[in-house]
Amino acid sequence: MFFMLKKETLTIEGSSKKKILIDYRYKTDEKNQPIMIFCHGYKGFKDWGAWNLIFDKIAKTGIAVIKFNFSHNGGTIEKPIDFPNLEDFANDNYSKQLYDLERIIEWTKSYFDNSAYLDLNKLSLVGHSRGGGIILLKAATNSNISKVVTWSGVSDFKSRFPKGQDFENWKNKGVYYVKNGRTGQMMPHNFQFFEDFQANEKILNIKSACEKLEIPVKIIHGQADESVKIEEAYLLDKYCSNSELSLIANANHVYNTKHPWNEEDLPEPAEELIRQTVDFISK
Repeated sequence: MFFMLKKETLTIEGSSKKKILIDYRYKTDEKNQPIMIFCHGYKGFKDWGAWNLIFDKIAKTGIAVIKFNFSHNGGTIEKPIDFPNLEDFANDNYSKQLYDLERIIEWTKSYFDNSAYLDLNKLSLVGHSRGGGIILLKAATNSNISKVVTWSGVSDFKSRFPKGQDFENWKNKGVYYVKNGRTGQMMPHNFQFFEDFQANEKILNIKSACEKLEIPVKIIHGQADESVKIEEAYLLDKYCSNSELSLIANANHVYNTKHPWNEEDLPEPAEELIRQTVDFISK
C-alpha cells in the first residue's frame, strides 16, 4: 500500500528565549499513532548521522516521531548541523535541557490536540546517551509520559564533571574545553554548568528519578559501547522497577553508524535498535 510520511520543520521558544528547532514525521494513512519524542545527547543534534534514516523507518511502522535540537546545543536555526554557536554551547546545562523538553511536551499536546493521526495518550520519550538521562528525569515528574526508552543512556551526571586539579582549574578559570574529535573544535563549558548542577542536585539525580518511575522503561545498550560503559545500563535496570534491558551484540555507542551517514542501508545493530524500540513502544 502506498503511503506518505508527513513532515514539517518549525521552531518554538526554549530556555533563555533561545529557539528550539523541531521536526516531526508520521504516516498519513493511519489513525491514533503512538508518539515518540527523541532527545539527542552530548555534542549531538537531531540530524546527526543516520538519525533521519532511523526515524523514517520507525515512522513507517506507525509511530509518530518528534525530534529537536536543545536550545543551547551549539547549533543555530540556519546551521543546525554541528556547532557554529559555541557561546550557547558553553552556557548549556541540565536544567535548561529539562526546560526545553518540557516545552516540547507542551507544544506536542497543543499542536496535535485535534489530530486524528496521533494519540496524545501514548507519548513516549526516547533519549540517546546524555539524552537518556534527561528523559528519565523528565518522566519522573511529567504525568503525560507513558513509556521511556534509553539508547546508550547514562546512569549518573555528577560523575562526569572534571575532578581534582582539573576541577580546580575549571573553577578558577571559569571555563574548560573538550575537544570534538570529529570537528576538531575545542568546545567550551562555563563553570555555571557545575553551579547549576550543584544547586539542583536532587532534581538531577537519575537514580532517584528511576526509583520513582512506575511506567515501563526500555534500556537499550550496545555491548561494545566505548563511550557509555555497559555497566551503566545494568545500573539503570537496577534503579528502575519496571524496566526491560536489551543488549545489542557488536554495537558501539551509535549502533555502528557515523556522521555523516550517506548510505541507504543501516548496519545490523541499528536495525536491531529500531526493532527493539518499535516493539516496546507499539505493544
